[in-house]
Amino acid sequence: MHSTLEITLILLIAAVLGVVAFRMLKQPPMLGYLIVGVLIGPHALGLASESTATSTLAEFGVVFLMFSIGLEFSLPKLKAMRRNVFGLGMAQVVVTVAVIMAGSAALAWMLPDQFALQWGSSFALGSALAMSSTAIVLKLLTERLELESEHGRRITAILLFQDLAVVPLLILIPALARPGADLFTDLGLAAIKAVFVLALLLSFGQVLLRRWFRIVVQRRSQELFMLNLLLVTLGAAWITEIAGLSLALGAFIAGMLISETEFRLQVEEDIKPFRDVLLGLFFISVGMMLDMRLVFDNLLLVLALLLVPLLLKFGVIMLLARLFGASAGVAIRTGLALAQGGEFGFVLLSQAGELGLIDSGITQMILAAMVLSMLVTPFLIANADRIVLRLSRNEWMQQSLALTSLATRTMGQEKHVIIAGFGRTGQSIARLLEEENISYHALDLDPQRVQDAQAAGAKVSYGDTSRRESLIAAGIHRAAALVVTYADTQAALRTLHFANELAPTLPAIVRSADETDLDKLRAGGADEVVPETIESSLMLASHALLVMGVPLRRVVHRVQRARSERYASMRGYFHGADDLADDDDRLQVRLHSVALNESAAAIGRQFSDLGLSELGAEVTAVRRGKNRIPFSLDTRLEADDVVVLRGTAEAVERARTRLL
Repeated sequence: MHSTLEITLILLIAAVLGVVAFRMLKQPPMLGYLIVGVLIGPHALGLASESTATSTLAEFGVVFLMFSIGLEFSLPKLKAMRRNVFGLGMAQVVVTVAVIMAGSAALAWMLPDQFALQWGSSFALGSALAMSSTAIVLKLLTERLELESEHGRRITAILLFQDLAVVPLLILIPALARPGADLFTDLGLAAIKAVFVLALLLSFGQVLLRRWFRIVVQRRSQELFMLNLLLVTLGAAWITEIAGLSLALGAFIAGMLISETEFRLQVEEDIKPFRDVLLGLFFISVGMMLDMRLVFDNLLLVLALLLVPLLLKFGVIMLLARLFGASAGVAIRTGLALAQGGEFGFVLLSQAGELGLIDSGITQMILAAMVLSMLVTPFLIANADRIVLRLSRNEWMQQSLALTSLATRTMGQEKHVIIAGFGRTGQSIARLLEEENISYHALDLDPQRVQDAQAAGAKVSYGDTSRRESLIAAGIHRAAALVVTYADTQAALRTLHFANELAPTLPAIVRSADETDLDKLRAGGADEVVPETIESSLMLASHALLVMGVPLRRVVHRVQRARSERYASMRGYFHGADDLADDDDRLQVRLHSVALNESAAAIGRQFSDLGLSELGAEVTAVRRGKNRIPFSLDTRLEADDVVVLRGTAEAVERARTRLL
């Protein structure tokens, strides 16, 4: 039996190795967590087993995920979604349960000896299979930036209703096992309690939260702000739990209330570390449930229990989405995303097994099939576009119409600027171009944003610049420039690849979050890369110099010189303990100061003798005492000199070793 510390260390080691391996294979980290859970779980290597502490922490991962999702919503937006939540969402749960009950009745009639489920048992089974994985689906949609897409909003609405539906289902299933139970009284009391708590949170929650957050912020303590954030998240989850609702629903409401306050962005940044770490633990705990021996011993039955519910849910959700006005492509994407089993399904299935409604052996095989369906989900969502194009002829037609519409809008444009992405940055660029009477056309993947912007007269169309057809339709052969406004390096590189292939001489200007990928983007075909962090540093430094009395002409000259040198003088920075480590941290350019003590090997030697440039490091400055001294290859080093190096972590370390 492992101690709590040993189990924690095993989980951390497994998580790190799993994520590293799947990052190297360019697969979703979530898949790494799930596979790792299968391997170290009690049914495989047996290195870790489920405990109360592990399950609680894993559940907290879902709580923080739902809180983060709530930050993306607001009360008006939720009201606007009510048709999808209480229409499409309710229909999905009811129809799925009804279809599974009908299927069970048909099997019992055809195979009375092998398959004889009572209607209460089939209801419990249908309820469990009707649930989908909130954690997996919303995490994948967030990573793919599809949360605000048309199918993303429908998926979120259905998942929200499933969370609400768990409450009456948890009351109904035990009542079915107790024929004499007063079902309507139990349901009525639960409904009154749930409505009262939700009304209380939604009516008074935002006013109280706004005032309380202001009091906390005025104390100017990051530690207090963080503690308050944890208190609000877990407190809201606790309130809904004691009301008979789920923890995740309370966290979602808390996030939604904070989303309408001025503290949203700060809260969003602070909650990420807790969310991602605990979610990883949740996915590992899901993987630990899978018993591979059981799967192999009953392979055909488990595969049937995997494929039949998967295809059944996909079909039901797709058809319902079509009935509620979705296009074929949106309906198929919605069905693919929600076809798997869910974490609340585990709860309902376990409850039914404990009450004797479903045989324990069958319960284990259904559980294994549900976990396998969750393992399949990242692949289904990643390949959704290909599946949609294969299943829907209309999707080809709609894409063709979208491209034709785009081509029609840009047909009369020449020497225009193509703007990739029409968020805040893209819209600012468009306004400046309009003021200079320069023609532009923007492409964006958010249908709501495109619709609103078009209604306001902006020249924007729905389209993906990382697709060759979209660039051609946007008139790339007639364009004067391409501006990529989103700070997503991989998407930008795909756009640059097709842009250079179609119009090799077209100037391309790309936005980057920082200087980390500057060389990569320039190698990919960008003529100019604008790192946000460096540009903000230049502007701040410019204002600081002006305040200190430096003439405007000299300030402008310094800024222009930094830009003309391709930001070379500003690339690299001194890394601190609070800087986040990136996947390619070893390759990041950084600055590092090396103080030479009296025993340093470099004392009395010239830089020309040290050959630091051969190690990949560059000397940017030398400080002697309180002053910087002129630097050259002939500079002879003395004790207590400080040498500032620039280069990758490995190059800087090699140079530091040679100096000392």
